Amino acid sequence: MNILFLSDNTSPADPRVLKAVEDANIGYAKSYGNDIWTAEADRLFKQEFGSDTLYFPVLTGTGANVISVGSVLSPFHSVLCAETAHIACDECGAVERFTGSRLVTISTPDGKLTPEMLAPFLRNPGFEHHSQPKVVSISQTTETGTAYSADELAEMSDFARSNKLILHIDGSRIANCAAGSSMSLKQAAKGADIVSFGGTKNGMLMGEAVLFLNPELAESVKYVRKQYGQLFSKMRYVSAQFIPYLRDGIWLENADSANSTARMLADGFSSKGIAIKYPVKGNAVFAHLSDEQIKRLSEEFAFYVWDESENLCRFVCPYTASKADVDGLLTLI
Repeated sequence: MNILFLSDNTSPADPRVLKAVEDANIGYAKSYGNDIWTAEADRLFKQEFGSDTLYFPVLTGTGANVISVGSVLSPFHSVLCAETAHIACDECGAVERFTGSRLVTISTPDGKLTPEMLAPFLRNPGFEHHSQPKVVSISQTTETGTAYSADELAEMSDFARSNKLILHIDGSRIANCAAGSSMSLKQAAKGADIVSFGGTKNGMLMGEAVLFLNPELAESVKYVRKQYGQLFSKMRYVSAQFIPYLRDGIWLENADSANSTARMLADGFSSKGIAIKYPVKGNAVFAHLSDEQIKRLSEEFAFYVWDESENLCRFVCPYTASKADVDGLLTLI
């Protein structure tokens, strides 16, 4: 069975990233981030996101998210997020387990939050019987494949600041968002205080980054990273991957390729009368298939039936997907 469209985690690592790991594997280096590769990755992240950016390498996306919000929360705080958010649906309660804080999930039509949706959850501040909202966590791109525009990010940022909230972006697919919206990485995260920056889904072997764009909030992060088991001793192998990924534009090249294939797939579905539920802003396509189509495709391709009640199926295109792969799937429809 072809598992290509099941997830962008199915793809192999980019050979240029593997070469960077191989090059870093020569000789000895200081541990826990006191190495030349981590210093260079830090410089490149500052170049992309601004000179105040603080870079903290971690191993997993869940680790990045939990450390990002856990660094600024007390157990009586809460995190406001979309009901589809990865931290709410796909991280086994990790945020609540490690932080003791509550996740407040909010229904959205397309995975995106708005100030109007958030406002009702900010009533009665200071009331000791209620968890106190502290963080707003959004995803870029969202779990439904949509993305926040520059104007929407500005609105969310202004709302967060006016209500003394911290804005976190789960950016496991921020490269796809930036490429799909013709933004720089900095623009795709504009207004955020903290970003979970992903690389694994877009060509890296393993490793993510916690980026504090507001360094005033970073007082606890290095201790939280250690307590949560994400302080990797041989950190050079994570940081080495980010060097070509950022310096050589691998993030953009791979994201463009994945997004292009997703648009090709969406267009192919549409040409056959299949409805696409959400705008394709990255590398994910959500399509309404018939029972017969799901059965036929499942014989040869793996994909997620996202919502059985409406036969909504998710197809995610990795950067290695090709037109031939798309044609092969569409031929079965």
